[in-house]
Amino acid sequence: MLHTKQHTIQKTITVSGVGLHTGVQANMTFLPAPANHGIKFQRIDLEGQPTVDADADYVVDLSRGTTIEQSGARVNTVEHTLAALVGLQIDNVLIQLDGPEPPIMDGSSQQFIEALQTCGLEEQSVLRNFFQPEQGIFYQETDRDVEIAALPLDDYRLTVMVDYNSPVLGSQHASLNDIEQFSKDIASCRTFCFLHELEMLYKNNLIRGGDLNNAIVIVDRVVEDGELEYLASLFNKPKVEVKKEGILNNIELRYKNEPARHKLLDLVGDLALVGRPLKAQILAARPGHAANVGFAKKIKKAMKKLQSKDQAPAYDSKVPPIFDINRISEILPHRYPFQMIDKIIQLDETVVTAVKNVTINEPYFQGHFPNNPVMPGVLQIEGLAQTGGILAINNLGINEKWWTYFLSVDQCRFRKMVVPGDTIIFRCELLEPIRRGIVKMKGQAFVGNDVVCEAMMSARVVKKENN
Repeated sequence: MLHTKQHTIQKTITVSGVGLHTGVQANMTFLPAPANHGIKFQRIDLEGQPTVDADADYVVDLSRGTTIEQSGARVNTVEHTLAALVGLQIDNVLIQLDGPEPPIMDGSSQQFIEALQTCGLEEQSVLRNFFQPEQGIFYQETDRDVEIAALPLDDYRLTVMVDYNSPVLGSQHASLNDIEQFSKDIASCRTFCFLHELEMLYKNNLIRGGDLNNAIVIVDRVVEDGELEYLASLFNKPKVEVKKEGILNNIELRYKNEPARHKLLDLVGDLALVGRPLKAQILAARPGHAANVGFAKKIKKAMKKLQSKDQAPAYDSKVPPIFDINRISEILPHRYPFQMIDKIIQLDETVVTAVKNVTINEPYFQGHFPNNPVMPGVLQIEGLAQTGGILAINNLGINEKWWTYFLSVDQCRFRKMVVPGDTIIFRCELLEPIRRGIVKMKGQAFVGNDVVCEAMMSARVVKKENN
């Protein structure tokens, strides 16, 4: 089941180990982060301790892993770490690294999951900003027979098929129908490679942290004794043998389809780079990091196209509000018939979202077009103002008592009529920090997916005397 509100971790936790490809020992520390922070890496070993957003636009290398770089700071092989965060539905975290690459651990996400679970999760008072495609999004690489699709779905599910024309690996499938099962069914599945790739990877300065304890090695051809002896010396093993299952004797498989499950794990981690939680059915045939990131960039393009429109905030009436009408009445001085909002469903330092259910029993319908009831535009603006008042008071001190007074309304437009039976979603965004009690906001009101009114507003907030 998908979380509806954003989450971070309750306390700091550190994991340590060697990076798979760089071979550099590193400490990786997960720290709690505020709402809307997202997932960021910070290279604390570099001058200025620069941060790198987990974003597909910052991917710079896809050599057997996903590497991101921003402001001169590079972080290698981020996908297993990101997969753990997505699997636990952690939206906001700062990840500090004192080296170039997260520890490979055992080649899966399991040890990251276990560490994060010891921290506990903290629910934040902001809704998750899901992206749900309006129609299918498709990605294809015909030369490598790769296909990935995202289909509209009010959930997050993934299915992966891999086929390397290998008599050992064969064709494998893996599915995840509930993100809460990631920790149990997917997180422990380790990375894999073919035997013929090992020497090539090593000669290209990759897998410097590989020691045959953190990868499944699939043997897809006849191997001479001399080659096995060479591999043993390369990875400091007394002896290397081929098991009857067609893999090296370094580890036991955790699932018959562990390679396919790990490909699903990689896909979850790489798709975290879209920067928002997804609601979609993901279908992937023969995915890899390059295709995953290419697909993530295509999803980001679809996101930006929707963001260019005025998009109504998501509203689920079954989700408990941040503030109900009783709490709103404690914060705002307005009373009947001028209480214009029923509940607050999103609130952070810069954005607030409120809901009003318009009924025929509203007092203004007695005189405002009785035979053709239409909600007065000035009262829609008043609803925006009261919504913005909650945002301002939340920043200034929610337990204090305040008066809010209009100073100006600019660029006000009414686009559609509001009538009984409509549910209005009011959204206000702070345009600049509050100074000397002066608040400047952009407000929009939606019915369904349509903007019904919008305005630029400023107000003065004054603390009541003798609270």
